[in-house]
Amino acid sequence: MTAVRLVDVFSDRPFRGNALAVLHDADDLTDEEMLAVARWTNLSETTFLLAPTDPGADYRVRIWTIGGELPFAGHPTLGSAHAWLEAGGAPQRDGVVVQECGAGLVEVRRDDGRLRFAAPPLRRSGPVDPAELERVVAALRLDPADVLEAAWVDNGPGWLGLLLRSPEAVLAADPDRVRASGMKVGLAGRYTDGERDDGVALEVRAFYSDDRDFGEDPVTGSLNAGLAQWLVPAGHLPERYVAAQGTVIGREGRVHVAVEDGVTWVGGATHTLVAGERPASIH
Repeated sequence: MTAVRLVDVFSDRPFRGNALAVLHDADDLTDEEMLAVARWTNLSETTFLLAPTDPGADYRVRIWTIGGELPFAGHPTLGSAHAWLEAGGAPQRDGVVVQECGAGLVEVRRDDGRLRFAAPPLRRSGPVDPAELERVVAALRLDPADVLEAAWVDNGPGWLGLLLRSPEAVLAADPDRVRASGMKVGLAGRYTDGERDDGVALEVRAFYSDDRDFGEDPVTGSLNAGLAQWLVPAGHLPERYVAAQGTVIGREGRVHVAVEDGVTWVGGATHTLVAGERPASIH
């Protein structure tokens, strides 16, 4: 029998973050079986832990949505590292877990009681074509006057980021599910300094589509990493801040961002809410 864990990521309150299913010792599973499991869990992502192929890595992870495999994703990185450590994993480097994934090697460390990952480089950055931006704004039914800036912030999943005039504009977005098909868009709106007692500086929402549906992701590490890599150097955000996500859909995601020596670290709470066993083979 082999362990499976359901991990809640990016919230201090149980069932208010983003859920992740983690299957340990998954080297025996085929691509087709991993996809079948991911479709069965029906979560935004399901991960599979395998023996590393890179000698510098502690483990290898494969990240699957119901539509296919991703080279990198944020909450699966933190949730997988949490599950690996909880199962007795011991990093080669003291205090630093090295994860091997489709995007390469990703470092994960514990800081202030939270796991944080070092954001990988953006695969696509820079300005958005005006025609594409117009199409996205219309599909999300945004007021064009509320869109301050736009940029590609793709570190694997394919995110396009929009900086809106206010958090209220972010929370009010009501996408047209049909017109937004095929898009992966993140919205961000900054709170004024001291506006919130809990210290949250940014409101974030993430909209995505796959081959089956269009929806809103509860809390998104990859998007928050990409937004930080765009908005901090641009002067819109400080080097340390907290983002809220999932508000509209009843979640309380909190993403802690810190830029240190040019590296963007993205972290949050991780808790195992369900742990069990699966058959050694699911063939």
